[in-house]
Amino acid sequence: MRKVDLNADMGESFGMYKLGHDEEFMEYITSANVACGFHAGDYSVMNITVKLAKKYNVQVGAHPGLPDLQGFGRREMKLTAEEVYDIVVYQVGALKAFAEAAGVRLHHVKPHGSLYGMAHRMEDVAQAICQAVKDIDSNMYLYIMKKGVIAPMAESMGLKSVYELYSDLGYDAQGNLVITRAHDAHEPDPVAERVRRMVIDNKVKAMDGTEVSIEGNSVCVHCDTPGAFDIVKAVRAALEKAGCDLASPEM
Repeated sequence: MRKVDLNADMGESFGMYKLGHDEEFMEYITSANVACGFHAGDYSVMNITVKLAKKYNVQVGAHPGLPDLQGFGRREMKLTAEEVYDIVVYQVGALKAFAEAAGVRLHHVKPHGSLYGMAHRMEDVAQAICQAVKDIDSNMYLYIMKKGVIAPMAESMGLKSVYELYSDLGYDAQGNLVITRAHDAHEPDPVAERVRRMVIDNKVKAMDGTEVSIEGNSVCVHCDTPGAFDIVKAVRAALEKAGCDLASPEM
């Protein structure tokens, strides 16, 4: 039976501003990527989200982003490698403390938004992120795509990688993820079928119609995509129907 992780970005509310469907999603996912206050979230939201994940037996991961609250971390910034290292250590360290206070172990790190995109294209950014994860806890997983410079970098540094597939974002003809400022609405059933093809057939149709080979063992469903709750239910049902075992990677 093929084991597949189902992850979602969580904890992206801020103060009185609510975003996403965190508690509703927890029933359907196996891993939560919790915002750490730079692109979204705050200290109270981080604490609440970690405790929600524990309640639903969902693995907790840190979701560090660029220091860009207004742009939700989806605008690229010119940072030195040292600055990238520092912002990742700062954010992951904060969430790790909340996790330990709640009696759970931090399971993984997944860069957010433009930081994620930069990590797959820019070797200095990739190395800084990998070094930060290694220095904090080399037993954590790093959630990334298999395509790009960060995958071989992580392997060379002895990190454990989980390769992601994206249910609700597009791919270009080269298999690169197309990161948008806002997520488009999608019908649940076509998204679920797309995910099934990616997981079972290792194929995805790019935005120009090209068939692209793809590989991954974790599927991301975004909480802030319009209709997200219906999408995550449809994706989980499709994976279970295809005979997949929904579970996060074991530490």
